[in-house]
Amino acid sequence: MAEPTDIQKDLTDLTADLKRLEAEYNMFFAGRLPRPPWETRNRVGAMIKRYEGGGQFTSTADRFRFEMLQTRFQKMLEVWDRGMRAREEGRSGPFNARSRLTRQRGDADSKILHVTALKDPMREMDKVHALYDSLMQARRGLGEDVVPFHRFAALVKDQVVKLRDSGTTEVAFRVAMKDGKVNFTVRGLKGEEKK
Repeated sequence: MAEPTDIQKDLTDLTADLKRLEAEYNMFFAGRLPRPPWETRNRVGAMIKRYEGGGQFTSTADRFRFEMLQTRFQKMLEVWDRGMRAREEGRSGPFNARSRLTRQRGDADSKILHVTALKDPMREMDKVHALYDSLMQARRGLGEDVVPFHRFAALVKDQVVKLRDSGTTEVAFRVAMKDGKVNFTVRGLKGEEKK
């Protein structure tokens, strides 16, 4: 078996450091570390910058391995930074979903996450976006797939048209958690609730 090259050793170290960084961020967001792991993050970032040009790689396999690690690091940074912003703004972020879900499952009642009323979805896109964001955040918290916005907007428009045809001028949409599941309901404000 051939002796690993310096680049391969660095990639092995980078893999280990990236796992360590992920564990440290998980501990930070869980409240077990007093501050974010800036030292580890800077060390990983410096190593990635050292190889970013790609000219040092003689092997396609090494280049591919580095690019996979680089992509993983970038995606993780986005999630961590979003979590930090949410924490600073006093909002629940991507790392609070489990604790919220546990509390919600403990409640037998449904917890309403978002309610909005629409007359014309095409003219009230800000309300449609807010409804979509709350529904997708709830789905992500349960590990469910996210629906593309255009499909969701078409569903909302169809529901409004359907209920308007039956004589309702305004349609209410509600996103709630009930028994650990996302519950999305639609009803005419003077009609009966539909699923």
